[in-house]
Amino acid sequence: MMISTKGRYALRIMLDLAGHDDGTFISLKQIATRQNISMKYLEMIVALLHKGGVVKSQRGKEGGYRLSRPASAIFVNEIMELTEGSLAPVQCLAGGEGPSCDHSDSCLTLPMWQKLDSLIDQYLSGISVQDLLDRRLV
Repeated sequence: MMISTKGRYALRIMLDLAGHDDGTFISLKQIATRQNISMKYLEMIVALLHKGGVVKSQRGKEGGYRLSRPASAIFVNEIMELTEGSLAPVQCLAGGEGPSCDHSDSCLTLPMWQKLDSLIDQYLSGISVQDLLDRRLV
C-alpha cells in the first residue's frame, strides 16, 4: 500500500483548514499558496472532501471552505477512504465485503492480510485531524 499525493495533500488541506479555523471560510487561493499545491489539483481534492462531507463550502466574496465539524471529530481513515478508496494491503480485500478471490477458502496468507488490514484501519481511525495538528499520535 502506498498513499498517493492526493491522500497526502488531502491531509495537508485538512490540517490547513483546522489550523486556520476561526469560523470563517478560507479561499482555495490561500490554501494553495500556503501548501504549495496547484489550484487545479487542490480543486479536485477539495471536491472529494466536500462530497464526502468533511468540508463545507460557501460561494461568493466571503466564500471558501472550512471543516464541516470539529477537527477532533474527523479521522485520518475517513480522509484516506475519500481520496484513496480502499487502503487494503491486497487486492482481494479491496472490495470491502470480504475476500473476493477464488482461492480465499484455501489461502494460507489471507488471515495475515486481514489482520494487517484491520491494524491499518484501527490505527488510522484513532488519529484525528486535531491529533495531527497537536502532534499527538497514538
